[in-house]
Amino acid sequence: MVDVVDKSVPLKKAGANYSACCPFHNEKSPSFTVSPTKQFYHCFGCGAHGTAIGFLMEYQGLSFVEAIQDLAKNVGLIVPQETRDPDKPAQKVVVGLQESLQQAANFYKAELKKSSRAIDYLKSRGLSGQIAAKFQVGYAPAGWQNLQTVFPNYESEALTTAGLVVENEQGRRYDRFRDRIMFPIHDQKGQVIGFGGRVINPEDTPKYYNSPETPLFQKGHELYGLFLARRAIRDAGRALVVEGYMDVVALAQYGIEYAVAALGTATTPFHITKLMRQADEIVFCFDGDNAGRTAAWRAAMNALPALTDGLKLTFLFLPKEHDPDSYVR
Repeated sequence: MVDVVDKSVPLKKAGANYSACCPFHNEKSPSFTVSPTKQFYHCFGCGAHGTAIGFLMEYQGLSFVEAIQDLAKNVGLIVPQETRDPDKPAQKVVVGLQESLQQAANFYKAELKKSSRAIDYLKSRGLSGQIAAKFQVGYAPAGWQNLQTVFPNYESEALTTAGLVVENEQGRRYDRFRDRIMFPIHDQKGQVIGFGGRVINPEDTPKYYNSPETPLFQKGHELYGLFLARRAIRDAGRALVVEGYMDVVALAQYGIEYAVAALGTATTPFHITKLMRQADEIVFCFDGDNAGRTAAWRAAMNALPALTDGLKLTFLFLPKEHDPDSYVR
């Protein structure tokens, strides 16, 4: 137990136990203890409590099985693997979606490097190549079937299920995302589970276009940028919730790396619960227009069912003509 925690959170001997500042909330005096005899950790500040497996799940965002495998690997053991039948429908769908989304993300990243127009647009928004690479930003070129160069089997059902390809009533297939800046959405393990696409031409609509919900992606459960922001959120002791993908990336460009965004939906209790595991303060900062203020009100209403003692909600209101992206610039 001590060895597992100490790899992520440096511990100091404190009598029979070990102590440190809690990694699950912001504090100045150590209230996080690890007991080598009882084999559990406990924080007297926020109440975090669990075993080595629970620590890995909470701190690293691993699933139960992944935490078991990580522990076994560290002590030289091999976890028996269940033989998976590749012909099982559910397994085939998941594997197909994961592979298709990652291939598409790689394609969009490569296309961004080829498009001076897309690069100039990102530069005009104050984004550097380094920050674009960090968030794996890409570009979906104009045209109807560009993904056919990546997926020779353009008729694959996985492409429509993943939301990469649309089929119209006449049975004609075409790329869902065209001439858009592409923002990959990652799950807690860093896997691509969907995309958000933003127009370059301000006359095009809609401004943002998101992947549909799939077996891997539920909008009301995911937060854009959370995978990259987890460490910064813990270090800052707060999470900043904004409206758009560009807001998150632009704020990171200017050193505010603890921002996340809801995915085209109102902030849900699921979002609040996820953020509560990372910080004890959540700051909402939406666009300064009337729609942004309405979103702030909805966020407050949706946050109430998930509130716990010690959690602080703060609302930051911008001037009407600004969103977080424009304001920070």
